[in-house]
Amino acid sequence: MKRIAKLLGITTRAAVRTLIVASVVLLLAIGIGPRSGRYRTLTVLSDSMRPIMPVGSVIVVTPVPVTSLRVGDVITYEAPLDDHRVVTHRVIDLRRQDGGIVVRTKGDASSEVDPWRARIDTPEVWRMRAVVPRLGWGIHALRAPSVRRAALFVLPVIAALLWLVQIWGASPPRREPRVI
Repeated sequence: MKRIAKLLGITTRAAVRTLIVASVVLLLAIGIGPRSGRYRTLTVLSDSMRPIMPVGSVIVVTPVPVTSLRVGDVITYEAPLDDHRVVTHRVIDLRRQDGGIVVRTKGDASSEVDPWRARIDTPEVWRMRAVVPRLGWGIHALRAPSVRRAALFVLPVIAALLWLVQIWGASPPRREPRVI
């Protein structure tokens, strides 16, 4: 029975450590890494790019020189609409005009071309590099007020209680030295 309890303790500690490491890696990759400017993470909100980018996916985009842009690339840009929404669609037409580039795009799941032409005047454009399906749902859930409160208040209290039990909990019985 003691072996099982010891094995369970070791397994639990390993699982907790793995969870902590995974959480730190996720925080660095999604929360801090994009601040470097080397990449951005975006959550897919529509079905326009199914099947490669289902709703709830997280996409990773990186800046590339606008001169390297080609037909067939999937880019993220601000649509020339009043609401300035950010769109991630496939380039189907590309033309150089007046020192800039004008693109026509289309969602893979749509049979129709986007009703606008987007002019890209910046030296770089954001190109899609990777898709992580369903990760966006987890990020969305973490933004819920109840989950935030739990993360800010409940989890630290539980961690503190566990540490206190570990520090002041029952210590193993002391063995007296044998006198021979």
